[in-house]
Amino acid sequence: MKAIQYYGPQNIKLEEVMVKPPEEGEVVVKVMAALTCGTDVKTFRRGHPVLIKNIPSGFGHEFSGVIEKLGRNVEGFKVGDRVVAANSAPCGECFYCRRGEYNLCENLDLLNGAYAQYITVPARIVKKNMLILPDNLPFERAAFCEPLANVVHGVERTGINPGDSVGIIGIGPIGLMFARLAKLKGARVIAAGRNPIKLKMAEEFAHADEVVDLTKYPNPEKIFKAFSEEEKGLDIAVECVGLPEIWERIFSCVRPGGKVHFFGGCKSGSTVTFDTTKMHYGDITMMSVFHHTPKYFRMALDYIASGEVEVEKLITDTLPLEKVEYAMNQHIEGKALKFLIKPNNLL
Repeated sequence: MKAIQYYGPQNIKLEEVMVKPPEEGEVVVKVMAALTCGTDVKTFRRGHPVLIKNIPSGFGHEFSGVIEKLGRNVEGFKVGDRVVAANSAPCGECFYCRRGEYNLCENLDLLNGAYAQYITVPARIVKKNMLILPDNLPFERAAFCEPLANVVHGVERTGINPGDSVGIIGIGPIGLMFARLAKLKGARVIAAGRNPIKLKMAEEFAHADEVVDLTKYPNPEKIFKAFSEEEKGLDIAVECVGLPEIWERIFSCVRPGGKVHFFGGCKSGSTVTFDTTKMHYGDITMMSVFHHTPKYFRMALDYIASGEVEVEKLITDTLPLEKVEYAMNQHIEGKALKFLIKPNNLL
């Protein structure tokens, strides 16, 4: 098959590789749709100690497709089924899994290789985190299940109530999906960013109540407070950038008794400084969540299938496998939200 192989930062190649035969419990999926992701872009730029453990490696992790071949003892699936699979599944047995904290599983192996004509899905993911698609759900929409599952996890854990003022800094695909789900929860949403493409989608996709261009209004603290009831500050502030300086700034946007969700992951080793007086005497909740669980993966599919989250609006363009490196560079230049890669449509 044709597949993108990752050799290191800014070193990916389209090569002919063997399709891994399915072992017991595994399935081979013909990839009909794969999506570019901010995490893949970071990996392309500087590597990733968790996602990429061996070189060369498959690359890409958001996909949907059709089951091509079954390993032994696969239950609940057949050749020809239209499916979407997550990029991980918890073991169910470790310290964290026994406590229901499945996203923190100590044995959470991550699946890569979506930028390829076929991908072999491990047995644990097949059993716990692969779902059959509704007949009328297009592959390109279904491929959004993995990124949306992370957002569903974040939104559900945040506890957004109708009427809450929710401010979001960072409106890439993740921030936009967070804003959309917050709206569906009945919140009043203000979204802030700098990129014209993303600002437009904050209106057309997320349906945010207010959209702020930070190139014109560089003081988000003042704007977010003005948006809130009696200008006390936001009920909930969400950081979707992953920069320590933005973590610190968004902390100052929330009201006493409010909540700050640090959803964007910062570079390893980063540190931040907060006003402890404001945090303690202001009774502020600070939180963050990582990854997804089978529960949230299923909820993501339900959101997409219902049409409530029109994820297809986030697709900038459709490209073949040969254009994955081009897609990565377009992301780096800020010219895209997500690309739809169709591995079996070769040039």
